[in-house]
Amino acid sequence: MTVHAPGPGRRPRAAVAMSPDAASAVLDPESLAAFREVCDLAPFPVLDDLTTARARSVLADVELLITGWGCPPLDAEVLRAAPRLRAVVHTAGSVRGHVTDACWERGVEVSSAAAANALPVAEYTLGMILLSGKRVLERARDYRASRVRGNWLRTPRGVGNYRRTVGILSASLIGRRVVELLRPHDVEVLLHDPYVSDAEAASLGVENVGLAELFARCDTVSVHTPLLPETRHLVGRALIEAMPADAVLINTSRGAVIDQDALTDAVLAGRIRAVLDVTDPEALAPDHPLWDCENALITPHLAGSEGNEWRRLADLALAETSRWALGSGFLHPVRRERLAFLA
Repeated sequence: MTVHAPGPGRRPRAAVAMSPDAASAVLDPESLAAFREVCDLAPFPVLDDLTTARARSVLADVELLITGWGCPPLDAEVLRAAPRLRAVVHTAGSVRGHVTDACWERGVEVSSAAAANALPVAEYTLGMILLSGKRVLERARDYRASRVRGNWLRTPRGVGNYRRTVGILSASLIGRRVVELLRPHDVEVLLHDPYVSDAEAASLGVENVGLAELFARCDTVSVHTPLLPETRHLVGRALIEAMPADAVLINTSRGAVIDQDALTDAVLAGRIRAVLDVTDPEALAPDHPLWDCENALITPHLAGSEGNEWRRLADLALAETSRWALGSGFLHPVRRERLAFLA
């Protein structure tokens, strides 16, 4: 079944489907007012349970859903209650949790703010690459303890970012943004992505190499691979052991892409350092040894959009809603056939 946008001149009936907390975070009053200019937005509260009588009443004539974190699955039963639903605009990244096969079978158009969410993750990654290259956090810790500057002319030659070799695991949206942000810096960038040709890698300004070579050659490896059945523990013990001494492994993807036990062993042994915005499990047990390990920096999954960065998500979703209402289609569509490669 194919469905179509309403076309120019008509404001589509829309509703917000996400958790109340997500709506409060992402959709501030100014954003909501802007959405009401381009669509006929159902009154709040948001739809966080699509089985209630009120939800079914709203869904009966809704054409577009503005979704976010906490949106329930849009399964066949929900779609039967929403016979006019034609599009989903997601104010976050992955749509796996709520866009079901029933949506694709109906022909519902789907847009995601993944491109907007990629930027802060890439910024975090760039910051960690540069900070870890200079050993900023470790040296600041030591400075606080000693209160003595020491002889800076005796800084080890392994400290610094000049001609550092950085490996990007997966040319995802985030991986590509990291490559872009690294361009002004004097670093060599290697990439491993089996779906990227050498010609495309050259156009990105990187060298595409095998997985083992990436880990063996790079001073820093940044993981941007989505967690799929075939990528679980993709970064295993052999790859971690192949990393140069004092190399840095950064993970902003999903914890289970890395073998947590193998990583822990290498970091505790002082062979490599790790910057982990995600772990497996998330969070680690309170008595996990990495918490107190000086070679590990663990952050609470904060690389993605937070605080004022939520407004970027709302702005992209608003632009997509406006385009769809005018019949122009989405600029950031999610394709069913690409789901296997997306986070």
